[in-house]
Amino acid sequence: MKKTIRNIIRISGWLLLVSFLVVTLAFSSREMAGTSCTGIAIRYAGHSPIRLEASSLARMARTADPHLIGKNMDEIDTEAIEAEMAKNKALLRADAFKTIVRDSTGWKGILTLKVKHRVPVLRIISSHGNYFMDAEGHRIPPSSQYAADVPVATGLITEESAREDLLPLVSFISENKFWKAQIRQIHVDGSGDILFSTLVGNQLIEFGSPENMEEKFRNLRAFYEQVLTEGYWNKYKRISVKYKNQVIAKKNR
Repeated sequence: MKKTIRNIIRISGWLLLVSFLVVTLAFSSREMAGTSCTGIAIRYAGHSPIRLEASSLARMARTADPHLIGKNMDEIDTEAIEAEMAKNKALLRADAFKTIVRDSTGWKGILTLKVKHRVPVLRIISSHGNYFMDAEGHRIPPSSQYAADVPVATGLITEESAREDLLPLVSFISENKFWKAQIRQIHVDGSGDILFSTLVGNQLIEFGSPENMEEKFRNLRAFYEQVLTEGYWNKYKRISVKYKNQVIAKKNR
């Protein structure tokens, strides 16, 4: 008997919930049909050092629909707006949805844009292009609207080599507190060798190819600890770890 009563209560609760949702959706649909869009709201999601200005994001929505402001809410095509915003490679995701708000003058329609930006980990400046790149290898165009404090790579760099060679290297450096603080800039010369400029000591490090990078960094760290920490930071101008199991240092004259 008790089980039957509990079942009746449970079923009644579901019926009430379904009825509430039906009434709410019907109310929202009715209000949407009779309410025009009066503005665009921007919501930022996630954390990224780059951020497009709200005015630029709103302009993208109006590019997709030039008559957006003043249009009935039920006539707004949010999918078309999302497709237009997806063209901007600085955005990882953009969602557009319609909301109805009420103030002292009555109901108003607002188009809300929720955007999440890509997170850059590297800046490429080369003859093949000038751009940021995220950890997944997607290009992010530079903009006067934002800047990012990330490693800079210059020289002979194609998008493919940036993705395959430099991203793993930058990932290793960023996860190591010592090297993240020490390496200032990455350069790829005409033969494809990687060179680092340093912050302390102002040495040029010849790293060579990204192959065996953990071993190279380990050998380089050993040189730092055994030689440079003895007060010889400015004694050497060039350090090479490009050859297997070798650290070659060239002194200043």
